[in-house]
Amino acid sequence: MESKVFITEEKIDVSRLEDWVWSPTCGATLCFLGKVRNHNESKKVLSLEYSAYKEMAEKEMHKIVEEAFHKWPFEKCIFVHRVGRLCVGETAVALLISSFHRKEAYEASQFIMRSLKKTVPLWKKEFYEDGSLWLGVQCQHE
Repeated sequence: MESKVFITEEKIDVSRLEDWVWSPTCGATLCFLGKVRNHNESKKVLSLEYSAYKEMAEKEMHKIVEEAFHKWPFEKCIFVHRVGRLCVGETAVALLISSFHRKEAYEASQFIMRSLKKTVPLWKKEFYEDGSLWLGVQCQHE
């Protein structure tokens, strides 16, 4: 298994991630993109700002990918989270997995995203028309 995990301030270039994760031995490549939406609860969201304890966040993200691999073997995984100010529609998190079959990729990706929300030290600030609010990245929504 090969993996790349990182926190970045740069816009996430999904086509470059796809190029890296592709493998001729795999029949499945799953791509999950978490994007900034224009609302939360009943408030209009103008933008978000993510911050992270980078070293610890990347270490936790690596642990999550390793744990997923032991449960659902796959060939390659790239897992990226963006920090800084993001506008509506921009990609905040990207997870791409290549595996021999789709089942492993789907199950591993669900586990990885759930674990990200539970254990990785990331913080999100939402900006609204009438102010802003820091929120935990943890949530109950799937």
